[in-house]
Amino acid sequence: MELSATGEPNVTQEDTQVDVGLDIQAGTLVLTQDGTDLVAYHTLVEFAAPRGQPWTAQQVKFSAHGPDGASVSLVVDLLNDAWDGPQDGIPAVIWRVVALAATSAGDVGITYAPPTP
Repeated sequence: MELSATGEPNVTQEDTQVDVGLDIQAGTLVLTQDGTDLVAYHTLVEFAAPRGQPWTAQQVKFSAHGPDGASVSLVVDLLNDAWDGPQDGIPAVIWRVVALAATSAGDVGITYAPPTP
Protein backbone atom coordinates (compact mmCIF):
# COMPACT_ATOMS: atom_id res chain seq x y z
CA MET A 1 0.00 0.00 0.00
CA GLU A 2 1.29 3.42 -0.88
CA LEU A 3 0.38 6.21 1.51
CA SER A 4 1.24 9.85 1.83
CA ALA A 5 0.10 12.56 4.20
CA THR A 6 0.70 16.24 4.79
CA GLY A 7 -0.18 18.70 7.50
CA GLU A 8 0.45 19.17 11.17
CA PRO A 9 -2.44 17.66 13.17
CA ASN A 10 -3.11 19.25 16.51
CA VAL A 11 -5.59 18.52 19.29
CA THR A 12 -7.53 21.58 20.37
CA GLN A 13 -9.21 22.56 23.61
CA GLU A 14 -12.49 21.91 21.80
CA ASP A 15 -11.77 18.25 22.51
CA THR A 16 -12.85 18.64 26.11
CA GLN A 17 -12.50 15.03 27.24
CA VAL A 18 -9.86 12.37 26.84
CA ASP A 19 -9.95 8.89 28.37
CA VAL A 20 -6.63 7.12 28.90
CA GLY A 21 -6.64 3.39 29.59
CA LEU A 22 -3.85 1.54 31.35
CA ASP A 23 -3.38 -2.17 31.89
CA ILE A 24 -2.14 -2.85 35.41
CA GLN A 25 0.15 -5.76 36.22
CA ALA A 26 -1.74 -8.31 38.28
CA GLY A 27 -1.28 -7.93 42.02
CA THR A 28 0.40 -4.51 41.91
CA LEU A 29 -2.69 -2.52 42.90
CA VAL A 30 -5.23 -3.73 45.44
CA LEU A 31 -8.24 -1.55 46.18
CA THR A 32 -10.22 -2.19 49.34
CA GLN A 33 -13.88 -1.24 49.32
CA ASP A 34 -16.05 -1.94 52.37
CA GLY A 35 -13.47 -4.49 53.60
CA THR A 36 -13.33 -6.36 50.29
CA ASP A 37 -10.03 -6.53 48.41
CA LEU A 38 -10.26 -5.90 44.67
CA VAL A 39 -7.22 -6.65 42.50
CA ALA A 40 -7.12 -4.06 39.72
CA TYR A 41 -6.13 -5.11 36.21
CA HIS A 42 -7.23 -2.11 34.13
CA THR A 43 -7.97 1.55 34.69
CA LEU A 44 -9.52 4.28 32.59
CA VAL A 45 -8.64 7.83 33.64
CA GLU A 46 -10.92 10.59 32.39
CA PHE A 47 -9.32 13.97 31.77
CA ALA A 48 -11.37 17.04 30.92
CA ALA A 49 -10.79 20.65 29.95
CA PRO A 50 -14.20 22.29 30.26
CA ARG A 51 -14.69 25.79 28.89
CA GLY A 52 -11.04 26.18 27.89
CA GLN A 53 -9.75 25.50 31.40
CA PRO A 54 -6.50 23.54 31.92
CA TRP A 55 -6.73 19.77 31.64
CA THR A 56 -7.56 18.01 34.88
CA ALA A 57 -8.21 14.43 35.91
CA GLN A 58 -11.81 14.08 36.99
CA GLN A 59 -12.49 10.37 37.35
CA VAL A 60 -10.79 6.97 37.45
CA LYS A 61 -12.64 3.77 36.56
CA PHE A 62 -11.00 0.58 37.77
CA SER A 63 -11.67 -2.91 36.47
CA ALA A 64 -10.73 -5.48 39.09
CA HIS A 65 -11.19 -9.04 40.23
CA GLY A 66 -13.02 -9.61 43.48
CA PRO A 67 -12.22 -12.36 46.00
CA ASP A 68 -14.31 -14.85 44.03
CA GLY A 69 -12.49 -13.98 40.79
CA ALA A 70 -15.47 -12.20 39.27
CA SER A 71 -14.85 -8.93 37.46
CA VAL A 72 -16.07 -5.80 39.22
CA SER A 73 -15.72 -2.11 38.53
CA LEU A 74 -15.03 0.76 40.87
CA VAL A 75 -15.36 4.45 39.98
CA VAL A 76 -13.43 7.09 41.93
CA ASP A 77 -14.46 10.72 41.45
CA LEU A 78 -11.36 12.87 41.85
CA LEU A 79 -12.85 16.37 41.99
CA ASN A 80 -14.62 17.92 44.95
CA ASP A 81 -18.29 18.91 44.78
CA ALA A 82 -17.42 22.43 43.57
CA TRP A 83 -15.20 20.98 40.77
CA ASP A 84 -12.43 23.39 41.74
CA GLY A 85 -9.94 20.99 43.31
CA PRO A 86 -9.26 17.41 44.35
CA GLN A 87 -11.47 15.50 46.75
CA ASP A 88 -10.09 14.87 50.20
CA GLY A 89 -9.13 11.34 51.13
CA ILE A 90 -8.06 10.01 47.72
CA PRO A 91 -5.24 7.51 48.38
CA ALA A 92 -1.81 8.52 47.04
CA VAL A 93 -1.55 5.37 44.91
CA ILE A 94 -4.62 6.46 42.92
CA TRP A 95 -2.90 9.77 42.17
CA ARG A 96 0.13 7.75 40.97
CA VAL A 97 -2.18 5.89 38.56
CA VAL A 98 -3.49 9.25 37.33
CA ALA A 99 0.08 10.51 36.85
CA LEU A 100 0.94 7.39 34.81
CA ALA A 101 -2.11 7.98 32.63
CA ALA A 102 -1.19 11.65 32.25
CA THR A 103 2.25 10.64 30.98
CA SER A 104 0.53 8.62 28.27
CA ALA A 105 -1.86 11.49 27.60
CA GLY A 106 1.02 13.91 27.03
CA ASP A 107 0.91 12.87 23.39
CA VAL A 108 -2.43 14.67 23.04
CA GLY A 109 -1.33 17.84 24.77
CA ILE A 110 -2.44 17.09 28.32
CA THR A 111 -0.12 18.29 31.03
CA TYR A 112 -0.69 17.26 34.57
CA ALA A 113 0.78 17.81 38.00
CA PRO A 114 -0.52 15.99 41.05
CA PRO A 115 -2.43 18.15 43.52
CA THR A 116 -0.51 19.51 46.45
CA PRO A 117 -1.78 18.55 49.89
